[in-house]
Amino acid sequence: MKKNTLSLFIIFSFFGEINAQTFIPEYNNVANQVTQTNITNYLTEFEGLGVKRRGTASLTNTLNWIKNKYLSYGYTNTQLFEDTYTYSGSTAAVKNLILTKVGTVYPNTFVIVCAHYDSIVGTGTNDNGSGTTILLEMARLMKNIPTEYSIKFINFSGEEDGLQGSQHYVSSVVNATNPKMNIKLVFNIDEVGGVAGMTNNTITCERDTGIPTTNNAASNTITNELITCVDLYSTLNTFLSYAYASDYMPFEDNNEVITGFFEKNESIHRHTATDLLVNMDPVYVYNIAKAGIGSLLHFAVANVAALSTSEFNSDYQVSFFPNPTKEFLTINLGILSEKEYQFQLIDTNGKVVLEKLITNPNQLEKINISDFAKGIYLAKLNAINKKISKKIVIE
Repeated sequence: MKKNTLSLFIIFSFFGEINAQTFIPEYNNVANQVTQTNITNYLTEFEGLGVKRRGTASLTNTLNWIKNKYLSYGYTNTQLFEDTYTYSGSTAAVKNLILTKVGTVYPNTFVIVCAHYDSIVGTGTNDNGSGTTILLEMARLMKNIPTEYSIKFINFSGEEDGLQGSQHYVSSVVNATNPKMNIKLVFNIDEVGGVAGMTNNTITCERDTGIPTTNNAASNTITNELITCVDLYSTLNTFLSYAYASDYMPFEDNNEVITGFFEKNESIHRHTATDLLVNMDPVYVYNIAKAGIGSLLHFAVANVAALSTSEFNSDYQVSFFPNPTKEFLTINLGILSEKEYQFQLIDTNGKVVLEKLITNPNQLEKINISDFAKGIYLAKLNAINKKISKKIVIE
């Protein structure tokens, strides 16, 4: 990330919805599951992968390292998407890696939490192994927690070459989706490693002050919520500043709502061979991870109380939406990893009115149900040794 050392600081008051935020013990319990061992190990492993420049084996190896971490947490290949692209100045194909966790109430509205994993000179352990590490720990802890909104964990490449990965994603994925992808907010985490030997107890929270101005007020509201979450779920102080030159900017230009984290004590090692763990404060990264997971639980509206029941995970997080529905029913494969499954729609008389074999399934599969009469049906997903049934309503 390229960031000015001079910032314009404006103090905002908290009012309205922000005052309504309260401490949620279940959120705090999840935040307390962040481990210093994981944080330090991830940073060490990231550093060992070398200089992550486009066209290098190190960049590819880092992508695979991130992907294998997600899979080790229990996510599946169908939840992962490798967004491949090229950009001017090189023929090397580079990739963004997107992990999607489908929400239970608003599955088509997304909270995006993102960090870039490329580096330009050194290993980039702070810029941005620190953000990458926090994304991994967030994903690990969120895996079995139902949220009302869908979450996309996005690891961008090409940030150090001018936000190439995030710009590609906005233009070729967000705006190419029909209808356009509905984004609740974008939460960017870039260079949050702090400075070794200094007191690193404050995190900078960034909000939109740029053009277009139509999304600025919403960004300010979200960033104030972020500040409150930091206070509720970590020991850190907060410092309010503005968004600048990281992967949230193409989203900001696209009129999306953005917020972000950046270190308060700014490293002098950015974009050098000395951007190394020895020059960082891994305890600071640990504290920011706690603040980040508390914030993500809030933004995505986590139903942590559901962890006391077995339904969400006993059904492998499979869902059918929208429900009620009229024309199409979407099957969310959840954390199942199947080469094929059979979908059935059964009416109240027990008659199978629709049966379809789905091979090489995507995470989401859309079924046309517009020809069926209004009423209550049973939707069934039948895989090898796994049978999942849920009632749906056709209006």
